[in-house]
Amino acid sequence: MKPILSHLECAACGATGDAFAPATVCVKCNKPLLVRYDLERARAALRPDRLSGRRSDLWRYREVLPVCAENEIVSLGEGWTPLLAAPRLAARAGLRRVFIKEEGQNPTGSFKARGMAAAVSALVRLQIKNAYVPSAGNAAGALAAYGARAGINITIAMPRDTPEPNILECRAAGASVHLIEGLIGDCGKFLRERFAGARDAMELSTLREPYRVEGKKTMLYELYEQLQFDLPDVIIYPTGGGTGIVGMAKAYDEMTALRFAPPKRPRFVVVQSEGCAPIVRAFQSGATEAKPIANAQTIASGLRVPSAIGDFIILRALRESGGTALTVTDDEILREMGVATRDTGVLFSPEGAAASVAARTLAKNGWIAPDDRVVIFNTGSGLKYPEAARAAIEFK
Repeated sequence: MKPILSHLECAACGATGDAFAPATVCVKCNKPLLVRYDLERARAALRPDRLSGRRSDLWRYREVLPVCAENEIVSLGEGWTPLLAAPRLAARAGLRRVFIKEEGQNPTGSFKARGMAAAVSALVRLQIKNAYVPSAGNAAGALAAYGARAGINITIAMPRDTPEPNILECRAAGASVHLIEGLIGDCGKFLRERFAGARDAMELSTLREPYRVEGKKTMLYELYEQLQFDLPDVIIYPTGGGTGIVGMAKAYDEMTALRFAPPKRPRFVVVQSEGCAPIVRAFQSGATEAKPIANAQTIASGLRVPSAIGDFIILRALRESGGTALTVTDDEILREMGVATRDTGVLFSPEGAAASVAARTLAKNGWIAPDDRVVIFNTGSGLKYPEAARAAIEFK
């Protein structure tokens, strides 16, 4: 592989940085950095007609991922997850073409494996041997696994009420785990104080480094292939920190520059819980940034992110795509976990169930047309949420 990495670029002020040196956020404005590539060079190899014989994981798109050599890639087989037609779920919503992107089949049971595979591979390239992350659960499990794979020391802080499977998988992989009273922001504060001044460790919090979003963006590249070199009309995405939306919006811009067809931009939909909806509130008020949510509460732990550093990027992506944002209740989530699983055979996570509720709501009010092609993301396996799954089974 010849290096196609170009530079880092601030998503807010446009300042540039060195893609071959460790970096977290923009030194000028403290906003997220994004990885940029020499897409003219990438275009020669990354062509739709040359993809079929490539490896069946997200590294099939290696020209637009943050590595320079094959031996830097840290992989457990992440990506290339199924896109499943869901005719009964579609009919219940009054729609004809609904698909489930089943991210629960990633190695660590959620879409977080994508981001951590890219981020840990970048750490290998940068020769960084220690990393840490605050997490509501799935990001921690993914980092612990990929850190173990790469031989990198991992430290994690999670809210004390994080689902037990997430805690166990981190400890099983050898990570140092700290359970914190409070929310994910409290976990981040704990770790930043613990690692203050450390030069040999990198924080991998959502969008506080440039690399996790690179793994997440491959979801759109995959949809393009799986839909026979086309894109859906609507993508419904359960949103906490928002790297999925940020990544797919970035992927669309890259695909346009790479001259992938068609040029149609999917409409993005952000779904959040009523108990924690900073992006929805900001979108509905016309704001360009989101105000933090106090006392955030929801059964969907992946949506319990009171403040997202990439809020302005998410809101921009929604508006540029003609998308929208809405909330669902925890009762709707619990009910849908059972119904959607029975409709599809996919064991829905609370976050995926939230997206399914949103599809029905938007179809009912006419925002989604009956013939629109709709992709719902089930961002993790319901197996990661035993308490929520039990509550869903018992829900009346």
